[in-house]
Amino acid sequence: MEERNKTLGEFIIENQNAFQYSSGELSRIINSIRLAAKVVNYKVNKAGLVDIVGAAGEQNIQGEDQQKLDVYANEVFIQTLINREIVCGIASEENDEFITVEGSDNSHNNKYVVLMDPLDGSSNIDVNVSVGTIFSVYRRITPIGSPVTIEDFLQPGTNQVAAGYVIYGTSTMIVYTTGHGVNGFTLNPAIGTFYLSHPNMRFSEDGNIYSINEGNYVHFPQGVKNYIKYCQSEEGDRPYTSRYIGSLVSDIHRNMIKGGIYIYPTSSKAPKGKLRLLYECNPMAFIVEQAGGKASDGFGRIMEIEPTELHERVPFFCGSYNMVEKAEEFMHDAKLSKY
Repeated sequence: MEERNKTLGEFIIENQNAFQYSSGELSRIINSIRLAAKVVNYKVNKAGLVDIVGAAGEQNIQGEDQQKLDVYANEVFIQTLINREIVCGIASEENDEFITVEGSDNSHNNKYVVLMDPLDGSSNIDVNVSVGTIFSVYRRITPIGSPVTIEDFLQPGTNQVAAGYVIYGTSTMIVYTTGHGVNGFTLNPAIGTFYLSHPNMRFSEDGNIYSINEGNYVHFPQGVKNYIKYCQSEEGDRPYTSRYIGSLVSDIHRNMIKGGIYIYPTSSKAPKGKLRLLYECNPMAFIVEQAGGKASDGFGRIMEIEPTELHERVPFFCGSYNMVEKAEEFMHDAKLSKY
């Protein structure tokens, strides 16, 4: 069988021994996410035909209106993971607190916790723009047999054992890493099977796309303003192309394939940044680094940040290595010029 025709299931089985803890549970978690993704994909693709778009009338912990499909995706992923009895805890961007998961015998013997953003970019659903699911897997640090605690979730990104995203677009893909490179699998909707379509995905060291919401320019820190001016100046291979979808998964997916940088900085409107460290930045940083790119808060490595709360926000710079390095230079220079 050719490498490109391999199914996700076959790939998981063949690579199970590469996992740090080869007990089969991590493979079953990826399989559960695959199943939930297919269910959510079906709903996303018929969202325009049924009453599942629009706001659900409630707000999530961040104070953002929950879209109906957000709520649905959250329930599907949580229930799929709980029903298969393979995780001991789940944290979701849509839930105030983490969920403790017991086994059928009321035990707490499972070893992994999953953190997720069940439907990133959901405000784009009504206008038919791609949305996605982001997930992150950690090995618990509390003793096996005891209920999970907040410490199991507040781990630095360097402790991740797996991370990935699902993109629901013109084609539906699962892209994930277990610390041995990044691979992408595309869904064949006719038979409901994911096939390896993008083996060993890599960022180019340099790119020519910058992705940032320039409508917020006036609110950005000076280092970011200076970097944007650098991207727009006519010199060498510049000006760079500006591409911004407003869906984190879609923007980073494009930049990984084409080469570029994604930036969501602090601003006067969001002084700590807007993206969540645990549900968005850490999993994406793991993927980006495994694909040869770089992920930063503008001054240091995202995955080395010690989290202090479940819904913590941070500024986020990620993408082609040299582009992120250059953005960091501008951030450092602007900081120094203040003193």
